Amino acid sequence: MLNIALFGPPGAGKGTQSKLLLEKYNLTYISTGDILREEIANDTQLGREAKDIIGRGGLVPDEIIVQIIEKKVTMNINTGGILFDGFPRTVVQAYILEGLLLKMNTSLTCMLSLEVPKDELMSRMLERAKTSGRSDDNLEVIKVRLQEYENKTKPVIDFYQEKEKYFPINGVGSVEDIFKNLCHTIDNTFKQDYFNVVLLGKPGSGKGTQGELLARNNNLVYISTGKLLRKEIANGTEIGKIAKPYMDRGEIVPDEIAIKLIERKIEHNPTAAGFIFKGFPRTIVQAYILDGLLRRMNSRVSGMLNIKLTTLEAMKRLNDRGKTDRKRPYDLSMDMILNRLEEYEKKTKPVIDYYKKQSVFFEVDGAGTEEEVNKRLEESVKLIIAQLRG
Repeated sequence: MLNIALFGPPGAGKGTQSKLLLEKYNLTYISTGDILREEIANDTQLGREAKDIIGRGGLVPDEIIVQIIEKKVTMNINTGGILFDGFPRTVVQAYILEGLLLKMNTSLTCMLSLEVPKDELMSRMLERAKTSGRSDDNLEVIKVRLQEYENKTKPVIDFYQEKEKYFPINGVGSVEDIFKNLCHTIDNTFKQDYFNVVLLGKPGSGKGTQGELLARNNNLVYISTGKLLRKEIANGTEIGKIAKPYMDRGEIVPDEIAIKLIERKIEHNPTAAGFIFKGFPRTIVQAYILDGLLRRMNSRVSGMLNIKLTTLEAMKRLNDRGKTDRKRPYDLSMDMILNRLEEYEKKTKPVIDYYKKQSVFFEVDGAGTEEEVNKRLEESVKLIIAQLRG
Protein backbone atom coordinates (compact mmCIF):
# COMPACT_ATOMS: atom_id res chain seq x y z
CA MET A 1 0.00 0.00 0.00
CA LEU A 2 1.06 3.56 -0.70
CA ASN A 3 0.52 5.46 2.56
CA ILE A 4 1.46 9.15 2.67
CA ALA A 5 1.38 11.73 5.44
CA LEU A 6 1.18 15.21 3.93
CA PHE A 7 2.79 17.56 6.40
CA GLY A 8 3.29 21.27 6.74
CA PRO A 9 2.15 24.34 8.71
CA PRO A 10 -1.35 25.82 8.40
CA GLY A 11 -1.63 27.58 5.05
CA ALA A 12 1.03 25.45 3.34
CA GLY A 13 -1.44 24.22 0.72
CA LYS A 14 -1.99 20.67 1.91
CA GLY A 15 -5.67 20.66 0.92
CA THR A 16 -4.99 21.70 -2.68
CA GLN A 17 -2.19 19.18 -3.17
CA SER A 18 -4.18 16.43 -1.47
CA LYS A 19 -6.90 16.58 -4.12
CA LEU A 20 -4.33 16.18 -6.88
CA LEU A 21 -2.53 13.31 -5.14
CA LEU A 22 -5.78 11.47 -4.49
CA GLU A 23 -6.70 11.58 -8.16
CA LYS A 24 -3.28 10.50 -9.42
CA TYR A 25 -2.63 7.66 -6.97
CA ASN A 26 -6.22 6.58 -6.21
CA LEU A 27 -5.84 6.93 -2.44
CA THR A 28 -8.30 7.15 0.44
CA TYR A 29 -8.29 10.64 1.95
CA ILE A 30 -8.18 11.12 5.70
CA SER A 31 -8.20 14.70 6.93
CA THR A 32 -8.68 15.04 10.68
CA GLY A 33 -9.73 18.66 10.17
CA ASP A 34 -12.47 17.80 7.67
CA ILE A 35 -13.72 14.88 9.75
CA LEU A 36 -13.81 16.96 12.91
CA ARG A 37 -15.69 19.79 11.17
CA GLU A 38 -18.21 17.21 9.93
CA GLU A 39 -18.63 15.93 13.49
CA ILE A 40 -19.18 19.50 14.67
CA ALA A 41 -21.73 20.21 11.92
CA ASN A 42 -23.60 17.02 12.85
CA ASP A 43 -23.48 18.04 16.52
CA THR A 44 -22.12 14.67 17.63
CA GLN A 45 -20.54 14.05 21.01
CA LEU A 46 -17.08 14.14 19.44
CA GLY A 47 -18.01 17.30 17.61
CA ARG A 48 -19.14 19.08 20.74
CA GLU A 49 -15.95 18.10 22.54
CA ALA A 50 -13.78 19.33 19.70
CA LYS A 51 -15.63 22.54 18.81
CA ASP A 52 -14.32 24.74 21.61
CA ILE A 53 -10.73 23.53 21.16
CA ILE A 54 -10.68 24.12 17.41
CA GLY A 55 -12.24 27.54 17.86
CA ARG A 56 -9.23 28.57 19.97
CA GLY A 57 -6.75 27.14 17.47
CA GLY A 58 -5.68 24.35 19.79
CA LEU A 59 -4.98 20.68 18.98
CA VAL A 60 -7.79 18.22 19.62
CA PRO A 61 -6.89 15.54 22.25
CA ASP A 62 -5.50 12.26 20.93
CA GLU A 63 -8.38 10.30 22.44
CA ILE A 64 -10.74 12.00 19.99
CA ILE A 65 -8.32 11.82 17.07
CA VAL A 66 -7.76 8.09 17.55
CA GLN A 67 -11.48 7.39 17.43
CA ILE A 68 -12.13 9.24 14.20
CA ILE A 69 -8.98 7.98 12.45
CA GLU A 70 -9.52 4.33 13.39
CA LYS A 71 -13.14 4.50 12.25
CA LYS A 72 -12.12 5.92 8.89
CA VAL A 73 -9.22 3.49 8.39
CA THR A 74 -11.27 0.39 9.22
CA MET A 75 -13.97 1.50 6.79
CA ASN A 76 -11.42 1.48 3.95
CA ILE A 77 -9.40 -1.70 4.55
CA ASN A 78 -9.46 -2.63 0.86
CA THR A 79 -7.97 0.64 -0.35
CA GLY A 80 -4.77 0.78 -2.35
CA GLY A 81 -3.38 3.40 0.01
CA ILE A 82 -4.16 6.28 2.33
CA LEU A 83 -3.31 9.97 2.28
CA PHE A 84 -3.23 11.51 5.75
CA ASP A 85 -3.72 15.29 5.78
CA GLY A 86 -3.09 16.97 9.13
CA PHE A 87 -2.13 13.75 10.89
CA PRO A 88 0.14 13.01 12.68
CA ARG A 89 0.68 16.40 14.32
CA THR A 90 2.64 15.19 17.34
CA VAL A 91 5.15 12.45 18.07
CA VAL A 92 2.50 10.65 20.12
CA GLN A 93 0.22 10.68 17.09
CA ALA A 94 3.08 9.35 14.95
CA TYR A 95 3.24 6.31 17.22
CA ILE A 96 -0.55 6.02 17.04
CA LEU A 97 -0.37 5.99 13.25
CA GLU A 98 2.30 3.29 13.35
CA GLY A 99 -0.06 1.13 15.40
CA LEU A 100 -3.09 1.76 13.20
CA LEU A 101 -1.20 0.85 10.03
CA LEU A 102 0.33 -2.19 11.72
CA LYS A 103 -3.23 -3.54 12.10
CA MET A 104 -3.47 -3.39 8.31
CA ASN A 105 -0.10 -5.17 7.87
CA THR A 106 1.39 -2.07 6.30
CA SER A 107 3.31 1.08 7.26
CA LEU A 108 3.78 4.70 6.29
CA THR A 109 5.59 5.05 2.98
CA CYS A 110 6.73 8.63 3.44
CA MET A 111 6.03 11.93 5.13
CA LEU A 112 6.05 14.84 2.68
CA SER A 113 6.44 18.26 4.25
CA LEU A 114 5.45 21.42 2.38
CA GLU A 115 7.96 24.08 3.44
CA VAL A 116 6.66 27.70 3.33
CA PRO A 117 8.14 30.82 5.06
CA LYS A 118 6.10 32.21 7.98
CA ASP A 119 5.35 35.56 6.29
CA GLU A 120 3.95 33.77 3.28
CA LEU A 121 1.81 31.56 5.51
CA MET A 122 0.34 34.56 7.33
CA SER A 123 -0.47 36.25 4.04
CA ARG A 124 -2.15 33.16 2.62
CA MET A 125 -4.27 32.50 5.69
CA LEU A 126 -5.44 36.09 6.07
CA GLU A 127 -6.44 36.07 2.41
CA ARG A 128 -8.32 32.82 2.93
CA ALA A 129 -10.09 34.32 5.96
CA LYS A 130 -11.88 36.75 3.67
CA THR A 131 -13.88 33.97 2.01
CA SER A 132 -13.59 30.81 4.11
CA GLY A 133 -16.17 31.61 6.77
CA ARG A 134 -14.15 29.51 9.22
CA SER A 135 -14.08 30.82 12.81
CA ASP A 136 -10.44 29.81 13.18
CA ASP A 137 -9.35 32.04 10.25
CA ASN A 138 -8.48 35.26 12.09
CA LEU A 139 -5.15 36.87 13.00
CA GLU A 140 -5.13 35.90 16.66
CA VAL A 141 -6.02 32.26 16.03
CA ILE A 142 -3.62 32.06 13.08
CA LYS A 143 -0.74 33.09 15.34
CA VAL A 144 -1.75 30.47 17.90
CA ARG A 145 -1.96 27.75 15.25
CA LEU A 146 1.48 28.58 13.87
CA GLN A 147 2.95 28.61 17.37
CA GLU A 148 1.30 25.26 18.09
CA TYR A 149 2.92 23.94 14.93
CA GLU A 150 6.35 25.15 16.00
CA ASN A 151 6.03 23.77 19.53
CA LYS A 152 4.33 20.43 19.00
CA THR A 153 4.36 19.39 15.38
CA LYS A 154 7.90 20.00 14.18
CA PRO A 155 9.34 17.22 16.43
CA VAL A 156 7.43 14.81 14.17
CA ILE A 157 10.02 15.68 11.52
CA ASP A 158 12.76 14.20 13.72
CA PHE A 159 10.66 11.06 14.22
CA TYR A 160 10.43 10.38 10.48
CA GLN A 161 13.93 11.60 9.69
CA GLU A 162 15.27 8.82 11.91
CA LYS A 163 13.19 6.36 9.86
CA GLU A 164 14.45 7.99 6.62
CA LYS A 165 10.85 8.69 5.58
CA TYR A 166 10.86 12.50 5.84
CA PHE A 167 11.06 14.54 2.62
CA PRO A 168 10.83 18.38 2.59
CA ILE A 169 9.15 19.87 -0.48
CA ASN A 170 9.33 23.52 -1.51
CA GLY A 171 5.78 24.77 -0.96
CA VAL A 172 6.27 28.09 -2.75
CA GLY A 173 5.53 28.26 -6.46
CA SER A 174 2.78 27.25 -8.81
CA VAL A 175 0.40 24.47 -7.81
CA GLU A 176 1.60 22.46 -10.80
CA ASP A 177 5.30 22.75 -9.92
CA ILE A 178 4.72 21.80 -6.27
CA PHE A 179 2.61 18.82 -7.36
CA LYS A 180 5.30 17.69 -9.79
CA ASN A 181 7.91 17.74 -7.01
CA LEU A 182 5.61 15.75 -4.72
CA CYS A 183 5.01 13.08 -7.35
CA HIS A 184 8.71 12.83 -8.18
CA THR A 185 9.50 12.17 -4.52
CA ILE A 186 6.70 9.63 -4.11
CA ASP A 187 7.66 7.69 -7.23
CA ASN A 188 11.30 7.52 -6.15
CA THR A 189 10.43 6.50 -2.58
CA PHE A 190 7.64 3.96 -2.87
CA LYS A 191 8.84 0.41 -2.40
CA GLN A 192 6.11 -2.14 -1.79
CA ASP A 193 6.49 -4.04 1.47
CA TYR A 194 4.43 -7.19 1.03
CA PHE A 195 3.16 -9.53 3.74
CA ASN A 196 2.94 -12.99 2.15
CA VAL A 197 1.51 -16.12 3.74
CA VAL A 198 1.51 -19.67 2.39
CA LEU A 199 -1.44 -21.73 3.64
CA LEU A 200 -1.04 -25.51 3.49
CA GLY A 201 -2.78 -28.57 4.88
CA LYS A 202 -4.22 -31.91 3.80
CA PRO A 203 -7.09 -31.96 1.31
CA GLY A 204 -10.21 -31.34 3.37
CA SER A 205 -8.43 -29.27 6.02
CA GLY A 206 -10.47 -26.16 5.16
CA LYS A 207 -7.72 -24.16 3.43
CA GLY A 208 -10.13 -22.45 1.05
CA THR A 209 -12.52 -21.22 3.72
CA GLN A 210 -9.74 -20.16 6.07
CA GLY A 211 -7.66 -18.59 3.30
CA GLU A 212 -10.48 -16.28 2.28
CA LEU A 213 -11.15 -15.35 5.92
CA LEU A 214 -7.47 -14.58 6.55
CA ALA A 215 -7.26 -12.49 3.40
CA ARG A 216 -10.35 -10.47 4.29
CA ASN A 217 -9.35 -9.96 7.93
CA ASN A 218 -5.77 -8.97 7.16
CA ASN A 219 -6.19 -6.81 4.04
CA LEU A 220 -4.48 -9.38 1.80
CA VAL A 221 -5.24 -10.72 -1.68
CA TYR A 222 -6.31 -14.37 -1.77
CA ILE A 223 -4.62 -16.49 -4.44
CA SER A 224 -5.96 -20.03 -4.84
CA THR A 225 -4.54 -21.86 -7.83
CA GLY A 226 -7.45 -24.31 -7.64
CA LYS A 227 -10.03 -21.53 -7.73
CA LEU A 228 -8.21 -19.81 -10.61
CA LEU A 229 -8.01 -23.07 -12.54
CA ARG A 230 -11.70 -23.86 -12.03
CA LYS A 231 -12.53 -20.42 -13.44
CA GLU A 232 -10.37 -21.11 -16.51
CA ILE A 233 -12.12 -24.45 -17.01
CA ALA A 234 -15.57 -22.89 -16.63
CA ASN A 235 -14.67 -20.22 -19.20
CA GLY A 236 -13.32 -22.81 -21.64
CA THR A 237 -9.96 -21.08 -22.02
CA GLU A 238 -6.88 -22.74 -23.47
CA ILE A 239 -5.40 -23.00 -19.99
CA GLY A 240 -8.65 -24.51 -18.74
CA LYS A 241 -8.65 -27.19 -21.44
CA ILE A 242 -5.11 -28.23 -20.55
CA ALA A 243 -5.78 -28.20 -16.80
CA LYS A 244 -9.14 -30.04 -16.76
CA PRO A 245 -7.84 -33.63 -16.96
CA TYR A 246 -5.43 -33.00 -14.08
CA MET A 247 -8.11 -31.31 -11.98
CA ASP A 248 -10.60 -34.13 -12.63
CA ARG A 249 -8.09 -36.64 -11.29
CA GLY A 250 -7.14 -34.43 -8.33
CA GLU A 251 -3.56 -34.18 -9.58
CA ILE A 252 -1.15 -31.25 -9.66
CA VAL A 253 -1.33 -29.27 -12.92
CA PRO A 254 1.91 -28.49 -14.81
CA ASP A 255 3.91 -25.76 -13.08
CA GLU A 256 3.99 -23.45 -16.09
CA ILE A 257 0.19 -23.13 -15.88
CA ALA A 258 0.19 -22.26 -12.18
CA ILE A 259 2.96 -19.71 -12.75
CA LYS A 260 0.96 -17.89 -15.43
CA LEU A 261 -2.14 -17.67 -13.25
CA ILE A 262 -0.27 -16.49 -10.16
CA GLU A 263 1.69 -13.87 -12.10
CA ARG A 264 -1.52 -12.58 -13.64
CA LYS A 265 -3.24 -12.33 -10.25
CA ILE A 266 -0.30 -10.45 -8.75
CA GLU A 267 -0.11 -8.06 -11.70
CA HIS A 268 -3.81 -7.27 -11.35
CA ASN A 269 -3.27 -6.23 -7.71
CA PRO A 270 -0.34 -3.76 -7.83
CA THR A 271 -1.31 -1.99 -4.59
CA ALA A 272 -1.91 -5.12 -2.51
CA ALA A 273 -0.55 -5.21 1.04
CA GLY A 274 0.35 -8.86 0.48
CA PHE A 275 -0.97 -12.24 -0.58
CA ILE A 276 -2.38 -15.45 0.87
CA PHE A 277 -1.21 -18.38 -1.28
CA LYS A 278 -3.58 -21.33 -0.85
CA GLY A 279 -2.62 -24.69 -2.34
CA PHE A 280 0.64 -23.35 -3.77
CA PRO A 281 3.37 -24.43 -3.43
CA ARG A 282 2.41 -28.11 -3.29
CA THR A 283 5.84 -29.44 -4.29
CA ILE A 284 9.40 -28.51 -3.42
CA VAL A 285 9.88 -27.31 -7.00
CA GLN A 286 6.91 -25.00 -6.62
CA ALA A 287 8.40 -23.67 -3.38
CA TYR A 288 11.45 -22.57 -5.35
CA ILE A 289 9.18 -21.14 -8.04
CA LEU A 290 7.26 -19.05 -5.50
CA ASP A 291 10.52 -17.76 -4.04
CA GLY A 292 11.52 -16.67 -7.54
CA LEU A 293 8.19 -14.95 -8.20
CA LEU A 294 8.39 -13.04 -4.92
CA ARG A 295 12.04 -12.06 -5.36
CA ARG A 296 11.05 -10.32 -8.59
CA MET A 297 8.87 -8.14 -6.34
CA ASN A 298 11.73 -7.66 -3.85
CA SER A 299 9.71 -9.75 -1.42
CA ARG A 300 9.60 -13.20 0.17
CA VAL A 301 7.35 -15.60 2.11
CA SER A 302 6.63 -13.96 5.47
CA GLY A 303 5.14 -17.06 7.06
CA MET A 304 3.82 -20.53 6.29
CA LEU A 305 0.69 -21.75 8.08
CA ASN A 306 -0.06 -25.46 8.15
CA ILE A 307 -3.54 -26.63 9.14
CA LYS A 308 -2.98 -29.94 10.91
CA LEU A 309 -5.64 -32.61 10.42
CA THR A 310 -5.66 -36.39 10.83
CA THR A 311 -5.94 -38.48 7.68
CA LEU A 312 -9.15 -40.08 8.98
CA GLU A 313 -10.78 -36.67 9.56
CA ALA A 314 -9.64 -35.47 6.13
CA MET A 315 -11.21 -38.55 4.48
CA LYS A 316 -14.47 -37.98 6.34
CA ARG A 317 -14.66 -34.30 5.36
CA LEU A 318 -13.91 -34.98 1.69
CA ASN A 319 -16.44 -37.81 1.58
CA ASP A 320 -19.08 -35.55 3.18
CA ARG A 321 -18.30 -32.72 0.76
CA GLY A 322 -18.82 -35.11 -2.14
CA LYS A 323 -22.48 -35.33 -1.14
CA THR A 324 -23.04 -31.55 -1.33
CA ASP A 325 -23.22 -28.94 -4.08
CA ARG A 326 -19.67 -27.94 -3.13
CA LYS A 327 -18.30 -31.27 -4.37
CA ARG A 328 -15.25 -31.52 -6.59
CA PRO A 329 -14.80 -34.21 -9.27
CA TYR A 330 -12.11 -35.79 -7.11
CA ASP A 331 -14.47 -36.06 -4.10
CA LEU A 332 -16.75 -38.61 -5.78
CA SER A 333 -14.88 -41.82 -4.96
CA MET A 334 -12.81 -43.03 -2.04
CA ASP A 335 -10.08 -44.15 -4.44
CA MET A 336 -9.62 -40.58 -5.70
CA ILE A 337 -9.72 -39.20 -2.16
CA LEU A 338 -7.01 -41.65 -1.11
CA ASN A 339 -4.99 -40.72 -4.21
CA ARG A 340 -5.06 -37.04 -3.26
CA LEU A 341 -4.04 -37.75 0.33
CA GLU A 342 -1.19 -40.01 -0.83
CA GLU A 343 -0.01 -37.32 -3.25
CA TYR A 344 -0.05 -34.81 -0.42
CA GLU A 345 2.06 -37.06 1.80
CA LYS A 346 4.52 -37.73 -0.99
CA LYS A 347 4.93 -34.28 -2.55
CA THR A 348 3.73 -31.62 -0.13
CA LYS A 349 5.30 -32.69 3.16
CA PRO A 350 8.81 -31.85 1.85
CA VAL A 351 7.51 -28.29 1.32
CA ILE A 352 6.69 -28.08 5.02
CA ASP A 353 10.25 -29.17 5.86
CA TYR A 354 11.54 -26.52 3.45
CA TYR A 355 9.75 -23.73 5.33
CA LYS A 356 10.67 -25.16 8.73
CA LYS A 357 14.33 -24.65 7.83
CA GLN A 358 13.56 -20.99 7.05
CA SER A 359 11.97 -20.47 10.49
CA VAL A 360 8.72 -19.25 8.94
CA PHE A 361 6.69 -22.39 9.75
CA PHE A 362 3.62 -22.21 12.00
CA GLU A 363 1.13 -25.02 12.61
CA VAL A 364 -2.42 -24.91 13.97
CA ASP A 365 -4.93 -27.58 14.90
CA GLY A 366 -7.55 -27.90 12.13
CA ALA A 367 -10.15 -29.62 14.31
CA GLY A 368 -13.21 -27.72 15.49
CA THR A 369 -15.52 -25.10 14.02
CA GLU A 370 -14.50 -22.63 11.32
CA GLU A 371 -14.45 -19.87 13.94
CA GLU A 372 -12.21 -21.88 16.29
CA VAL A 373 -9.71 -22.71 13.56
CA ASN A 374 -9.72 -19.14 12.29
CA LYS A 375 -8.98 -17.83 15.77
CA ARG A 376 -5.91 -20.08 15.95
CA LEU A 377 -4.76 -18.98 12.52
CA GLU A 378 -5.18 -15.29 13.36
CA GLU A 379 -3.04 -15.80 16.47
CA SER A 380 -0.34 -17.32 14.28
CA VAL A 381 -0.56 -14.35 11.89
CA LYS A 382 0.11 -12.07 14.86
CA LEU A 383 3.15 -14.18 15.75
CA ILE A 384 4.45 -13.91 12.17
CA ILE A 385 4.09 -10.13 12.25
CA ALA A 386 5.82 -9.95 15.62
CA GLN A 387 8.65 -12.11 14.31
CA LEU A 388 9.08 -9.91 11.25
CA ARG A 389 9.25 -6.75 13.34
CA GLY A 390 11.29 -8.27 16.15
